[in-house]
Order: sequence, then structure tokens, then C-alpha cells
Amino acid sequence: MPHVVTQACCGDASCVFACPVNAIHPTPDEPDFGLAEMLYIDPVSCVDCGACVTACPVGAISAHDRLTAEQLPFVDINALFHETPRSYPAQAPVTPLVARTSTDRLRVAIVGSGPAALFAADELLKRPGVRVTVIDRLPTPHGLVRAGVAPDHPSTKTVEGLFRHIEEQPGFRYLLGVDVGVDVTHDELAAHHHAVVYATGASHDRRLGIPGEDLPGSTTATDFVAWYNGHPDHADRTFDLSGHRAVVIGNGNVALDVARVLATDPERLAGTDIADHALTALRASAVREIVLVGRRGAEHAAFTLPELVGLVERDDIDVEVHGDTLVVPAGTDVMTARKLDLLREAAARPRRPGARTIAFRFASSPQVIDADGDGRVAGVGLVRNDLVPDGGGVVRAVATRDVETVSAGLVLRSIGYRGVALPRLPFDAASATVPHASGRVDGMPGTYVAGWIKRGPSGFIGTNRSCAQETVDALVADANAGLLTEPAGASSEFRRLVGDRVAAAIDLRGWRAIDAAERAAGRTEGRPRRKIVQLDAMLEAASTSAASRRRRPRLVRR
Repeated sequence: MPHVVTQACCGDASCVFACPVNAIHPTPDEPDFGLAEMLYIDPVSCVDCGACVTACPVGAISAHDRLTAEQLPFVDINALFHETPRSYPAQAPVTPLVARTSTDRLRVAIVGSGPAALFAADELLKRPGVRVTVIDRLPTPHGLVRAGVAPDHPSTKTVEGLFRHIEEQPGFRYLLGVDVGVDVTHDELAAHHHAVVYATGASHDRRLGIPGEDLPGSTTATDFVAWYNGHPDHADRTFDLSGHRAVVIGNGNVALDVARVLATDPERLAGTDIADHALTALRASAVREIVLVGRRGAEHAAFTLPELVGLVERDDIDVEVHGDTLVVPAGTDVMTARKLDLLREAAARPRRPGARTIAFRFASSPQVIDADGDGRVAGVGLVRNDLVPDGGGVVRAVATRDVETVSAGLVLRSIGYRGVALPRLPFDAASATVPHASGRVDGMPGTYVAGWIKRGPSGFIGTNRSCAQETVDALVADANAGLLTEPAGASSEFRRLVGDRVAAAIDLRGWRAIDAAERAAGRTEGRPRRKIVQLDAMLEAASTSAASRRRRPRLVRR
């Protein structure tokens, strides 16, 4: 029987290289493997060898006859994708690094420790004679994989196994808890490394620009996600969950994650790595309905098909759809048509007693957020949109005069991320990215970017692989051409510099100690981990957990 990709996988493409018959491909509208929301196995070409199962770092592939009931819809999804023959570009070869002497190893600092940073480190370490120092202001790495992936998506987080492999390569070093721009400057990084790569992501959110946006009870989905995932910057946040209804502005995957977490029975989350404080708050939550607002129709919704499949297969959440007939327009691609079919089927199901509800409201835009007598969020004024084709294949949302107020005690906006300007680097405020050419920062030789700060907030975890590869290829080409300045200071001098300024910078051994402590605490409750969310407790875990094994983590101390 053929094998099947069963989730929105990491897009790492390891399975593609392992497949002997070229049976694994990305989505129809994204011919680049790095941009695909997931990959699909052609059931006709597949020879059932199982090489892809071993290669997949997140366990996303299974044999057809071993699928669970929840995974069965992916049989049709994989087959639907391959109805139309397609051709795909070949993967780019690795650019070799010109041999260097043992005393002249290429030293690269990478700022950030999320997927883009670690994929960049991996690409660099494929070349002999490279040393990489990954620096992050937080004491824990992995970026949005740790702080952004929903707790009820544990399979997506298994990409941490791939990250662990990258971290254990010779030449890799962490300096966590070090804030570039505060503890050390760009010039100091450049003085001690041949090159500096910034992979800092996009940590801010786009604004709605409507009255009432800053009322208490109105905030960002990003803040809410960071809160329930135990990000230390958000551990002390509180969210008002006392109302019957919450409104989420946006309908991408993050919006769907937030709605699903709010609609999930907390006991179903109790076996995940959700932060303890969030689980306690959700157990007391009165929210029974979550409204997802999208300005255009269902066919233009930004959430991916795998995320929708995961939602409609849930037996504890009802789905409603408003503002769209869900009729499949002529010429619609098969994947979008399947989205509409799933929404229509889910909306037609009988309501289940006691189930929470996620209500999709398409062709609507927020006009104002209303306040109650205490100055807190009371509801959202939604204007109905007419959907007008512009003649060029784009459908515009044109506001009408039809406005409806939807009562709500919590409003979360989820309409996109924005990058943040970095000290000393140029910044394009319109795109919220660093201007660059193939990852080379404009006007700053030896400085590079990767990930969202390079290309904007688009793509998926695996998208960062091809993005990082392009940047590293540019860096290696510059090194081979003699365009990188030799560092004035040694790597040992840089470590001493950091040690003079940071009380306890955490290296790989310290991170392993935090990770082990979290996993050990989780095992006692049947959970993958219990996250440590306070900075002091993280530093304590880094200091004492390894010491209990008579192997103290290396801390860079004064």
C-alpha cells in the first residue's frame, strides 16, 4: 500500500531526498519545496519502500494501512493533489567552502535560535572548518517551535529532534540569555567573527487601525499564543475568559490555533506541554463560542487544508459558517475545493450538546471595538463586505453600510506579524524586513539575514530550510571570494567579553539541563514536559539539574 503524509509537516524535504522514485512533491501553487504548507506522496508512483518514514524528522508519514481514523482524510488529500501532472525544479547543490587552515576556521555568529537560525547553522556546519555560535536573548532556544506551535500539535514539535541533531554537531555553540544590541553590539560580533547572520523573526503584530483597538480585553493572538506556550515574557499575563464569546480577527493558521485552544476541553490539553498557568485559566474559562472573522470569502481563507482537517475531525467542537455559501467557483483548484467541501460538511452536522463552537464569519471586517461601562471590551462592530473581482483574478473586499455588533469579552487580532528594526542594520518599514540581496544585508559586508526578518512572515517551518540555504550559499561564496574580513579578536576573547557582561549565559549543556528538568517534571504527570516559564527558575535549572548528575552546565560567569 502507498505511504501518506498525514499532517502539515515541517517541509524539511528530507523525505524528498530519501524517495527513490520522486513521488513526494509540494503544493500546486508553491513549486518551491521550501514554501509548501505540506508535502504530498503520489499514490501511483509510491513503491511502498518506507524510506520516507525513516527520513521524516516529525513522524508525519505513515503506511496507508496503519492510519488512524483521524488520518484517513489525508489519503484523499494526497491523491487529489496528484490528479494533475506537474514538473518540479531540482534541489540546489551545496556550495563547498574553500579549504582553510585549522587555525583559520570560518567563525559565524547567528543571532536568533529558531528554525531559520538552526537551519542556517546546519547548512554552515555541512562544510568542514566552520564554527557557529548561536546567540539568543532567551535562555531557551527553538523560537516558535517552542513558543508558537499549539500544544495540541505535538507531532509538529518533534522537529526538535532534528534541532537536537544540529546542536550536537562539532563546531556548534550556544550563548543563550544574551541580548544582542544590549549585552553585546553588532560591531563586537563582527570584530570576533568572519560573518554575522541575523535570524530574529518577526515578533510584532500588524495593527487593525480601528477605534477601541487598545481597550483592555483587546490584544494580539501572538500574545495569547506566547502565554499558553509558556514564553517567559508573557508568563505573568492575564486574559479575561469570563465572557461567553471571544472574537479572533483573521483566519490564518495562528487564528485557527487560538480558536481551537479556546474551544478545547481543558482536560484534553492536560496531557500536553501547555503552560500550567494557562491550563488553570482555561479550566475556569466561560468562553463557549469563538468567532473567526475573515474579510474575504472562504475560498480565500489563509488557514491550510491540514489545519482545517484537524479541526473538523474533532468530536468536541462544533463548526458554524456565516457570510459564504460555500459553493465551489468554476476553476477552483482541488485543494481549495476540498476546503470548501469540508466547511460545508462540518457546518451541516447536527449540533452536539455541550460542545463549544467555532463560528467562521466570512466577508466581514472589524470597524470598531466597543467598550462597556468599565472601559473594557464589550463587542466588535463588523461591517459586511461585498466581494468584487477586479478583472485581474483578484477579489477585493468592498465595505457596505451593513454593520452588526457582535458581543464579546475578548478580542484577539491575528492579521500578520511584523519584523522589528535591528540596531545598526538597515530596515524597510513598509515590508518590516532588512533590505538584502540573496541574504546579504545591503551596505554591510559580512552581515546576512535569514527567516522572517529576511523575507517577511510567510511560509512554514520547512520554508526556513531553503531560505537559510540561500543565505549560507551567499556567505560561503563571499568567504571563498575573500570578501569576509578576518576577525580582530579570538573566539575565546568573545566568550570572555560576554562573561564580563552577562551573569549566566547558558551554553548547550545548560539548555540540555533545562530540557531534562522539564521532561522529568512532565513524566510524573504523563505529559511530554512541564515548561519552566520564569527566567530565574530557568537559570536555576541550568545550574542545578546537570550538577545533580555530577556534571555542572557550563555557565559563562563573571
